[in-house]
Amino acid sequence: MTAPLHILVVDDDERIRTMLRRYLVDEGFTVATAADGEELRGLIDREKVDLVLLDLMLPGEDGLSVARYLRQKQPRLPIIMLTGKGDLIDRVAGLEAGADDYVAKPFHLREVLARIRTVLRRAQPAEDAPAPAATPAAAQGGTVLAFSGWRLDLLKRELRREDGQPVALTSGEYDLLQALARSPNRVLNRDQLMDLVKGREWAATDRAIDTQIVRLRKKIERDPRNPQLIKTVRGAGYIFAATVARS
Repeated sequence: MTAPLHILVVDDDERIRTMLRRYLVDEGFTVATAADGEELRGLIDREKVDLVLLDLMLPGEDGLSVARYLRQKQPRLPIIMLTGKGDLIDRVAGLEAGADDYVAKPFHLREVLARIRTVLRRAQPAEDAPAPAATPAAAQGGTVLAFSGWRLDLLKRELRREDGQPVALTSGEYDLLQALARSPNRVLNRDQLMDLVKGREWAATDRAIDTQIVRLRKKIERDPRNPQLIKTVRGAGYIFAATVARS
């Protein structure tokens, strides 16, 4: 029998922690809670966590700093940021710090659950994915996309440099890169990218895609300020300017 997925809720408001814990336990998850970054660090060191719900406005060390810590310690760990102000700047800052998605307070519990399920589905490990014959990658002629010395494995959800060294990507960065690499030399606008990356169920903003692009360029471009792979087409969107080979 598969063990329940383990969610860590980090918020300094005890009422919110209790509300989320009770609701998510009723939905079949195992839930731990922490009031600040120090408690989070202790739990992360002791327990395997499948997703973190992280409040932006924490006492002492703020949520952005905690998110960066989590990204360094566990690059693939899904993070959903809870933002209290509903301000676009806060949401973008959360994405830049490494969050996979965000929920603005006050929130509906069903919305939180939907975001959790969406992010966990995107972060699904390769061994739990459908058989290769049924995957879109296999149907299109290959499960590894090679471009400019890079190799993107669509089954392992893994990016490697020319020397074979892996590059840690968040689930959002991986999804965006594979969407671009599957449509090389084709201009994709932000709406198209949001559909390809997250699906219609994700109520995102144009700026969220732009932020992910900036983060991705820092990892794959020789000069992120003068990108040669992911180019901006002014007024239209982005283009993946590379020859992509499937294997």
